[in-house]
Amino acid sequence: MSLTPDDQIFWQFGCFKLNATIVWTWVVMLILVIGARLITRRLSRDIHISRWQNMLEIIVLGILEQMKEVGLKKPEKYLGYIGTLFLFIVTANLCTIFPVYEPPTGSLSTTAALALSVFMAVPLFGIEKKGVVGYFKTFMEPTPIMLPFNIIAEFSRTLAMSVRLFGNIMSGSMILAILLTITPFIFPIVMTLLGLLTGMVQAYIFSILATVFIASAMQSAAN
Repeated sequence: MSLTPDDQIFWQFGCFKLNATIVWTWVVMLILVIGARLITRRLSRDIHISRWQNMLEIIVLGILEQMKEVGLKKPEKYLGYIGTLFLFIVTANLCTIFPVYEPPTGSLSTTAALALSVFMAVPLFGIEKKGVVGYFKTFMEPTPIMLPFNIIAEFSRTLAMSVRLFGNIMSGSMILAILLTITPFIFPIVMTLLGLLTGMVQAYIFSILATVFIASAMQSAAN
C-alpha cells in the first residue's frame, strides 16, 4: 500500500503521468454522475410521491436548514456547490472498502484543489452579491491597515483546509499500512471502519467550513 496515490503511476509519456490520484478522481466523479442520474430520474412534482423521494427531500431540507443555521440566508443557491464538495469527499472515502482503490483525498494535490475551489468560490459569491468594488472594500474593514492581514488570512485559510483534510486521510492510510505488517487482519478491518467514519466526519467539517467562509463573505457584502 502506497501512502499517497501520486506514487502509483498507471501510464507515463514523457513528463505526462497518469497516476492513481487522477484515475480514482475521475472514477469518483463518474460514480457521482451516475448516482445522481439514477436517484433523480423518477422524481415527481405531484402531491403523491414515493417514499424514496420523500426521504430524499427530508435529507435535502435538513442540509438546507443546516446551511441556514451557519449563516446563509438563501442556502438553495449554494446547495449544489456545498453538496458536491460533501458528496465527493464522502464517496472518495467510502470507496476504500475496495482493496485496489486508494482515495484521491489521500493526495495533497487533491485536497489542495478542493481548498482552492473554496478559495475561488468565496470571492465569486461575494462579488456576485455586492460587486467587485463592494466586495474588495471588505478587505479594508474596519481600517485600511487590515488589508494585508485580510489577504494573508485568505491564503492561510486555504492552506489550512487542504493540509487538514490531507493530514487526516493520509494518517489513516499510514496507520492501516503499519497494522497490516504487524497485526492480524482483524485490526486493519477495524481501522478501515474507523477510517470510513473519519472520512464522513472530514467531509462534514470541510463542507461546514466552506459554508462558513461563504456565509462570511455574504455578510461582509451585505454590510
